[in-house]
Amino acid sequence: NSRRELKKFPTTGPNILVKAGEENAGVVDIGDGWAVAFKIESHNHPSAIEPFQGAATGVGGIIRDIFTMGARPEFCLNSLRFGPITHSVGRDSVEPTNESRLPGASPYQLNSKVQIATNRRLFTGVVSGIAHYGNCIGVPTIGGEIYFDESFEGNPLVNVFCLGVLRHKQLARGAARGVGNPVFYVGAETGRDGLAGASFASRALTDESREDRPAVQVGDPFKEKLLLEACLELLATDSVAGIQDMGAAGLTCSTCETASRGGSGVEIDLAKVPKREPGMTPYEILLSESQERMLIIAKRGKESIVRDIFAKWDVPCAEIGRVTDDGMMRVRNNGRVSAEIPAKPLAEEAPIYEREARKLTADDTDFPKEISGLSAQFAVDALKRLLADPTIASKNWVYRQYDHTVRTGAVVRPGSDAAVFYIREANKILAATTDCNSLYCALDPREGGRIAVAEAARNLTCSGARPLAVTDNLNFGNPYKPENFWQLREAVEGIAEACRAFGAPVVGGNVSLYNESPAGVVDPTPTVAMVGLIDEEKHITTQWFKSEGDVIILVGGTRAVASEDGDVTEVVPPAAAYDRGYSLGASRFLKICFGKKIGPVPKLEIELELAVQNAVRDLIWLGLVRSAHDCSEGGLAVALVECCFNPDALLGAEINFENRGGSRAGSASGTPAPANAPTVLFNESQSRIIISCDPKHTGRILSELKSKNIPHAQIGTVTADNLRISLNGENLTWPVAELYDLWWNAIRRAVESDSEPIPSL
Repeated sequence: NSRRELKKFPTTGPNILVKAGEENAGVVDIGDGWAVAFKIESHNHPSAIEPFQGAATGVGGIIRDIFTMGARPEFCLNSLRFGPITHSVGRDSVEPTNESRLPGASPYQLNSKVQIATNRRLFTGVVSGIAHYGNCIGVPTIGGEIYFDESFEGNPLVNVFCLGVLRHKQLARGAARGVGNPVFYVGAETGRDGLAGASFASRALTDESREDRPAVQVGDPFKEKLLLEACLELLATDSVAGIQDMGAAGLTCSTCETASRGGSGVEIDLAKVPKREPGMTPYEILLSESQERMLIIAKRGKESIVRDIFAKWDVPCAEIGRVTDDGMMRVRNNGRVSAEIPAKPLAEEAPIYEREARKLTADDTDFPKEISGLSAQFAVDALKRLLADPTIASKNWVYRQYDHTVRTGAVVRPGSDAAVFYIREANKILAATTDCNSLYCALDPREGGRIAVAEAARNLTCSGARPLAVTDNLNFGNPYKPENFWQLREAVEGIAEACRAFGAPVVGGNVSLYNESPAGVVDPTPTVAMVGLIDEEKHITTQWFKSEGDVIILVGGTRAVASEDGDVTEVVPPAAAYDRGYSLGASRFLKICFGKKIGPVPKLEIELELAVQNAVRDLIWLGLVRSAHDCSEGGLAVALVECCFNPDALLGAEINFENRGGSRAGSASGTPAPANAPTVLFNESQSRIIISCDPKHTGRILSELKSKNIPHAQIGTVTADNLRISLNGENLTWPVAELYDLWWNAIRRAVESDSEPIPSL
């Protein structure tokens, strides 16, 4: 259903060693004979019915994809989506007056206690599963993102990314080459767990889906650790012609895929497969998705080396077949043929469909051009509610369960714009991030796809990295429904356009369809994971303000050109940037304070985005920037507060937006100011980065930005405690310690204060 669309992605580049679709993961050159292999995959359906094992085996599966390439896994990220874990939206201290409510907006939504408890069970189970597997196998989880929304009730999204490092000469391939070469089964014994798991994941979830719990695999991270070390040791001996992990469809998929890639055939005997359950039929053995298993095509004459290494690591190993020259996947059981089919058609020549696509109809409720009655006090209270929203709040409750220090490579503690990891043996510093705003994609999938790529690149830029490449995870509903397929097609085209603009090819990924439950289809979520390279240690930058007295500058926000005298002047801003209310479209502010999911989505100007990112990256490389943070969910106000939350010591800020050009603060003075503070503070206009610097560098930074025609404004200074914002004659003040408490403890309070019994399966 998706193959025709995936061909739209840019997949080539000078540093791409393994392209999308060629192997189990993409491989990208990082210089000096070193490369990185990385990929993102989903385990959505299994996590919906058995969250702990579903998430745990998702981690195990993506780690196998990486060491199958000959790379040692270095770290993981995850991108997660759940239903709400708190009860109310848009009420209590920030409940708007009747005059200020949006058309059709209720004062608040009270989610079912049972549903909230179920969402919490799924959330805590998934986090525990990820932590268990990653901590035990010794691969740190060092970053990611989590969103909470009603559309994910009953169908959480669990996307896991893994990156590994290898030398070019260590690159392994999943191809069965060399007629007569022996085929080895290595790893855990085959059981009935995970039977037909791939089929289960290819249909919508229903009220009866819990009956499919046997289709969920059961993982053992300690077995995978032994398997990982044994495989890497074997690959170093030049005894392997091909290697493939057993993932979806188990033995069936691994044998036909390796045969197809190698232009050969494979013959195996199921009687020789190690089994942990008696009486298994050929059907069960072929389709079992028991975890921690690999298929190895050894070089003839090297059989004893294979057996000795796996015996050393106490990993089951059995020679089950050989490579043939007839292009057939032939399955025997005690010598008798049980199945025989051409390998290449099965692996690569499935029908490619072009589904009907139909654009979603617009929401009946138009977004008003002006939201009346929103006072400055409303903005003060709204910021508190946004910081207590689990989507925006600190994810420390999650990442404190992950051993992000194992392997001692994590350079930046979790919570900054991107994860930063030092590869000691290669002397390379990598940055990685996952991004997608599902609401943007629900309202405008093409624009949402473009923004996902831009924000990922922006996060890398704020960390001092230059983007290298992308892997994506496309989470959508049933493609047979024209509206769902239209969303998929639009999102792919948006991602493809942005990847070309940023010079970041797509090197692989995953497509997860049928993400629907009785509650409805999920908001489309094309998760983008992007990897970048930081050239020097001194370029590593974090989002937090560093010292009292530092100058705060907002970079980006509207297009600008130079006038005849060289001054930066404003031209027509991006779509409706100053229309009252329009820039609040699709914002977290509308969702949390009004219970509304409505557009229009912020418009991304890719040329402006590129210019802003290049300018900020240059400033970082010049050593002029002390912190950098992008503006995203929650807008400028949330971004400023997050900058104040330095883990070493909380800081404050004195911000002056007087005559700063309204919702696109940072343009030339004299532009019309918006009607109210919330519009300025909480709109989610794109292409904005907050930087701070030592006062002595202010002049040079402003000069550099002006010379490049980059819109910018010096908006304030770092202070010791409170956040104070002056705007349109109003002075707004928040104690940073109070904001920090709301933000830091929101998820813990939501999970640990639950007094309702958690529903059992």
